[in-house]
Amino acid sequence: MTDATAAAAGTGTAAPAARPLPLAGIRVLDVSQVMAGPYCCMLLADLGADVVKIEPPGTGDQTRGAMGFKLKGDDSMGFLNMNRNKRSVALNLKSEAGRAVLLRMARDADVLVENYRPGVMQRLGIDYPRIAEVNPRLVYASISGFGQSGPWSDRPGFDLMAQAMSGVMSVTGYADGPPVKAGVPVADIGCALFAAYSILAATIGARATGQGQYIDASLFDSALAFSVWDISEYWGTGREPEPLGTSNRMSAPYQAMKASDGYFVMGATNQKLWTLLCNTLERPDLLADPRFATVSTRLAHRLALVEALERSFAARTSEAWIEALLAAGIPAGPILSYPQAFGSDHAKHRRMRIEIDHPVEGSVPNIGFPVKFSGTPPQVRRHPPLLGEHTDAVLDEMGIGPEERAALQAQGAFAA
Repeated sequence: MTDATAAAAGTGTAAPAARPLPLAGIRVLDVSQVMAGPYCCMLLADLGADVVKIEPPGTGDQTRGAMGFKLKGDDSMGFLNMNRNKRSVALNLKSEAGRAVLLRMARDADVLVENYRPGVMQRLGIDYPRIAEVNPRLVYASISGFGQSGPWSDRPGFDLMAQAMSGVMSVTGYADGPPVKAGVPVADIGCALFAAYSILAATIGARATGQGQYIDASLFDSALAFSVWDISEYWGTGREPEPLGTSNRMSAPYQAMKASDGYFVMGATNQKLWTLLCNTLERPDLLADPRFATVSTRLAHRLALVEALERSFAARTSEAWIEALLAAGIPAGPILSYPQAFGSDHAKHRRMRIEIDHPVEGSVPNIGFPVKFSGTPPQVRRHPPLLGEHTDAVLDEMGIGPEERAALQAQGAFAA
């Protein structure tokens, strides 16, 4: 890569790429709220899709008022971090006129994403069969807690429930502690990612065949899909996986270790690294100990292994050990807080914090683009929208003039 190309690939905020963004020309209707749906649609928007966010008049996306603290305006920092590069249309889908407008919008759209409870869109008359009547090539993705079918499908589902009921919480934390969820919303974000790749695949198919399709994505299924190591152990041995703290069920040592001033993480996951570790620690006794001779025996004697290693690690600081281990070719690193992680030289180089100009908030921090493109780097093209900010512009694009707009307004299309 040239320096300029590398810079563009790393930042995602450089001057616009010479060629269109990959999803330019694709219209997405974002009929979703809170996290999984909006995050999925933001990923598409970052890559060039024209995402029109359909929001309830008056309140908008529930996340606008979330998080328990106020900025200058009415939108939370969470909303601002999941809705960049979108346009907002305030549309009352509880009104017949509002639903009629959505159907008209769907005629020229490529994708619709919704995350209402199963059955809601059908009752409103804007479910996939109805949308497919007006646009058979449209890809329609429904995101829910437990999917559109099955004994649990009618349950309300959030990330916490998906983590608990998928088994994720059963392997999180420590064996002698209370239930613990993953610190980040793995079911929500995981579902957003699975939905995004499914939408892209279906859209490619629709362009080739002219036929769209329905996508049923759930937080529960997505969380289950992350269980590769854990369920493989159960299916292979019959042993029910248990929480291991920072340890790994496939290799040891691979976890947090305590040094003289606190914890750091390290991993010696194969025989070569294990030998390097013992040599770095100047512990030939560990190499000679039959309990630690192989990965299997080290796993079987994990507690004794950690105790033996921490006797050595206690002699120096975590920073000193990280430096020594890395010098020996052994993976190691500090345990950072979010401020430390985002403030690190590496995160700064990777541009994982970017600033977006906002008409109310001024400069707003956003998480940067997690994947770098050399030719068409993602760009911030639009600030996170104000509620209904683009209603008039989108209606103009649809050919809905002032008189028809006034009639729709009178019929409750744009009011709560």
